[in-house]
Amino acid sequence: MALKARLDLRQSQSLVMTPQLQQAIKLLQFNNIELSNFIDSELMENPLLERADPGQTYAEAGDGAVGNGDDGLDSRSSDNFSDRDDQFGTDRLTSSETMGSDDGPLDVSSDALYGGEGEITRNGEPVSGSHDYSAPYGSAGGAGGGSAGGDDLPGLEQTLADEATLRQSLDDQLNIAFADAMSRMIGSYLIDMLDENGYISGDLDEVSEALECDIKDVERVLKTLQGFDPVGIFARDLSECLELQLRELNRFDPAMAALLANLELLAKRDFDRLRRVCGVDSDDLHDMIAEIKTLDPRPGKTADGEIATPVIPDVLMRAAGNGNWHLELNSEALPRVLVNEDYVAQIGSGLKGREERGFMSERLQSANWLVKALHQRATTIMKVASEIVRQQDGFFTHGVGHLRPLILRDIAEAIGMHESTVSRVTNGKFMSTPRGMFELKYFFTTAISSSDGGDAYSSEAVRHRIKSLIDNEEPKKILSDDKLVELLGKEGIDIARRTVAKYREAMRIPSSVQRRREKKSRAS
Repeated sequence: MALKARLDLRQSQSLVMTPQLQQAIKLLQFNNIELSNFIDSELMENPLLERADPGQTYAEAGDGAVGNGDDGLDSRSSDNFSDRDDQFGTDRLTSSETMGSDDGPLDVSSDALYGGEGEITRNGEPVSGSHDYSAPYGSAGGAGGGSAGGDDLPGLEQTLADEATLRQSLDDQLNIAFADAMSRMIGSYLIDMLDENGYISGDLDEVSEALECDIKDVERVLKTLQGFDPVGIFARDLSECLELQLRELNRFDPAMAALLANLELLAKRDFDRLRRVCGVDSDDLHDMIAEIKTLDPRPGKTADGEIATPVIPDVLMRAAGNGNWHLELNSEALPRVLVNEDYVAQIGSGLKGREERGFMSERLQSANWLVKALHQRATTIMKVASEIVRQQDGFFTHGVGHLRPLILRDIAEAIGMHESTVSRVTNGKFMSTPRGMFELKYFFTTAISSSDGGDAYSSEAVRHRIKSLIDNEEPKKILSDDKLVELLGKEGIDIARRTVAKYREAMRIPSSVQRRREKKSRAS
């Protein structure tokens, strides 16, 4: 058989993800902060987009409220978009070309996405009242509609002064504490040796050799640096860090010094030996330990830590009466983005060049896609949250002990989506409930089988039960892991001893031996 080159023409079908499809998937997994940053960048790039007035309703904005049509947008706004594209002299992409098929990128059918209001049912009965899908998105029709605010004033957070870092604070204190150049040089070198927790990470002899100075000068400068803020900084180990803080509080005495010299006994909860080493009784020892717990073992990390970002819920949940629940999207967490049709109409007739018309057509298509993608993201979040509430109704009604085992596939099959879609929706999304603020992923737990063949138990519910048993144990009858397995088995929970130990350690509950020592010490 001779080998030869041949040119064949074959026809095949393949699924190709366009850049807009890829961006739609990214929108789905963005949390509200990431989404807000993305919207800000789009507003800077697309002149046809604008942020709506937070207090503006769609009745005030005019055309473009999201309705119940097949394309998810009001027919009037769609017609207007078509008219604008005709003025630009280019073909407008249809919604299926822009966003993919109805059950394409976000894995949600058109009827499910844009069907309007919905309810959560329990045993066939309605559980929730309304789903506010249309509130955040649309297009502006009035002359002043959709304005982000008349004045270009900076936000309050932009007027705040930058907070000094730990290094800047220490440098300022160093310049005040020392006047001679040598001491400042040694101090600056020691500042560079600090680790993220505020400890000196090297040997002082190395500092003396590197700077060619006397070791006594290094120790003298270090002693002064250990008086800087935050208290406990420049310590060489945990014991010294705690000592510096106790000296500042005037609470460092021989008994406390003995306790700090035997921290390994404290870690083992060997209180009997600690009492003998420190020469104190049980009450004094517990007071000393309580005081140790108020100190900061990582002063550097606390002083230079990142500012915690407040969590803003994406979904709000409240009781609707008669055991029912009402869910709605948090409008404060959803950016209101509108297409300024007045601006489109104003510039559409003035465009003459093909390049200009092409650019504006592309910007309009991008704006239409973003409005629809944001709306689709919101409704997808609502569908997933609604199904979670339906399946975890026992948790919201009776508490964590009634949390059901739940996996992504359960939600995906119930609402007709793919598991990866549900995973993206639950990542970084929070729901405010009567029982507190929870990430949507919290409600997904593994199953612990039942010993009597009944319904499986949620791992989170089992953890809660283990903690409850340990909290209520008697001082003279400390429950071992084997005993916990036995008690849980009587309640119908089939669980292995190593699983009980793993859950106990994850909750930072000491072993039965350590708990027995601690309670025996308190009793004496």
